[in-house]
Amino acid sequence: MSGQYDLHTHTTLSDGEMLPIELVRRASVLGYRILAITDHVDNSNLAEVIHALLQVKELAESYDVMLLAGVEITHVPPVYIPKLARRARELGADIVVVHGETPMEPVAPGTNRAACGCRDVNVLAHPGLIAEEDAALAAATGVALEVTSRGGHNRTNGYVVRYARDAGCVVVIDSDAHAPHDLLDERARTIVARGAGMSEKEVQNALSLNIDRLLG
Repeated sequence: MSGQYDLHTHTTLSDGEMLPIELVRRASVLGYRILAITDHVDNSNLAEVIHALLQVKELAESYDVMLLAGVEITHVPPVYIPKLARRARELGADIVVVHGETPMEPVAPGTNRAACGCRDVNVLAHPGLIAEEDAALAAATGVALEVTSRGGHNRTNGYVVRYARDAGCVVVIDSDAHAPHDLLDERARTIVARGAGMSEKEVQNALSLNIDRLLG
């Protein structure tokens, strides 16, 4: 499925401001057809978050939005990331995002590598100054690298685009929305991508991404 998407958002299930269905509704008004809610998880809340989001999928259909019940594995020691990602899949998660090594937070070194090498992970969020070999691993594994509009995390967008381009990685454009004003319309998404150094063709490819194929 293609269409306007956001694969990285947050609700009151972690540190966001909106209930899941409010986020869906606001995204629908902006023209989104695919929305992943990916609240922060570790071992303590993984099952509860996925269970809660699965209850909202039918409601989202009423707003013509395909809701992806997801998680963002956050600050988990790298060695445990594959196990937690696999558990998320077993519990019914449609998408697994890993909180990458953004320079804004003390993310454990090795998190990018663990995510890029895990076939149960779909997106490495705000990967910061990603290593060349990790980008190559992501390309081989099919893990998408994120260009984000989130303040602070977006400081390394240009660096991410460069290494994603060299390695042949899939790039996704996400908001990492926590509040209503964080959501992007199509024009804003294009500006974020172009500002990160993506060519017009690269932007078009990223914004028209086949999400089913990415998650496949």
